[in-house]
Amino acid sequence: MQIGIDSFAALVEDPATHEKPTAQVRMARLLEEIELSDTSGLDYFGLGEHHRDEYLDSAPSVILAAGAARTRNIRLGSAVTVLSAADPVRVFQQFATLDLISNGRAEITVGRGSFIESFPLFGLKLEDYDDLFVEKLDLLLQLRDSNHVNWSGRFRPALTGQGVFPRPLQEKLPIWLGVGGTPQSFARAGALGLPLMVAIIGGEPHRFRPLIDLYREAGKRAGYGPEQLRVGVHALGYVGDTDEGAAETFFPGYAAAFTKIGKERGWPPITRRQFEALRRPGGALMVGTADYVTEKVAKMSDDLGGIDRVTFQMSVAALRHEPMLRGIQLLGEKVAPALRKK
Repeated sequence: MQIGIDSFAALVEDPATHEKPTAQVRMARLLEEIELSDTSGLDYFGLGEHHRDEYLDSAPSVILAAGAARTRNIRLGSAVTVLSAADPVRVFQQFATLDLISNGRAEITVGRGSFIESFPLFGLKLEDYDDLFVEKLDLLLQLRDSNHVNWSGRFRPALTGQGVFPRPLQEKLPIWLGVGGTPQSFARAGALGLPLMVAIIGGEPHRFRPLIDLYREAGKRAGYGPEQLRVGVHALGYVGDTDEGAAETFFPGYAAAFTKIGKERGWPPITRRQFEALRRPGGALMVGTADYVTEKVAKMSDDLGGIDRVTFQMSVAALRHEPMLRGIQLLGEKVAPALRKK
C-alpha cells in the first residue's frame, strides 16, 4: 500500500490565535512539506485545485514543478484537477512538463471538484457539469495515448491531427479518476480501466464497498485486470505523538473549515461529539497515534476489499507549521512502513 499527502494549500487563520501567514510564507511552508514528505519516505504528494481566496492552489502544476526540483523519489500529482473547467490539451502539456522535470514522477487525478467557482470564472455553464467532464476526459485519454489526435466535441474546438507536446518521460502518464459517491462515476472509472481515487471524508468507509465492487465489476467486464483496477482513498487525518494530542491539534481547524463549508451547503456546525465519533475505529477520520492510524487504515482496506493508496488531507485543519511537519514525519517514518508490511 502506498501512503501520501493531499494538500489544498489552505491559507486560513489559526482558529486559536487568529493569526494568518502571508501567501508567500504559506507557499514556502508548502514546499517544505513536499520536501519532507519525500525525505520521510512517503509515496505521493497531491495538490488540489481551487479558485477561492482561502486556497493557493489555482495553478497546482506550477507548485508541483517547484516541489519536483526539491525532491528525488516521491510521486507528484493533482488532487484533483478540475477537468470540467480546464482545457485537456493544457492539462496534458502541464503534467507532461512536470513529468520531465521530475524524471518520470508525475500523475494526474481528474475529477469534477467539490466547488463550482471555476465554472463562471472560465465562462462555463454549471448545467453542463457532467457533459463537460465526460467529453474532456475522453480527449485527455486520447492525448495520453497519441501524439497526434483527431477529435471533435461540443465544448472545445476540434483537433485535426495537430501535435501536442511535450511528451512525458513515462510511456503512459498515470491518470486516476477522483470520485465522490455516485455509482455512475465508479462504473465509468471501471469501464475505462482507470485507477480510482475515492474521497471518503465522513461517515463510515465500509459503506463505500458496494460502489468499489461496482467499479471492479465494470472493469472486469471491460477486460481490465487487477493491476489496472487500483483503488485509492483520499482521507482526512493527522498523526500525532499521542491520541489526545492529535485530536486537540486537528479538531479546531477541522471544525472551523467544515462549519464554514456547511454554511454554504446547509450543513449544521461541526461538534466535538461528531468529531470523536468519526475518530472511532469505524469512522472516516484518521486522527491519532501512528499505531492507531495504522490499524484504522488496515481495517479500512479490509472493509473495502483491499486498497492500493491512501492519501492524508491535513491542510484543511489549518495546522501550525511545526505540528504539520511532525505529522508528515510520523506518517512517513511510522505509518507507511507498518502498512507496507501488512
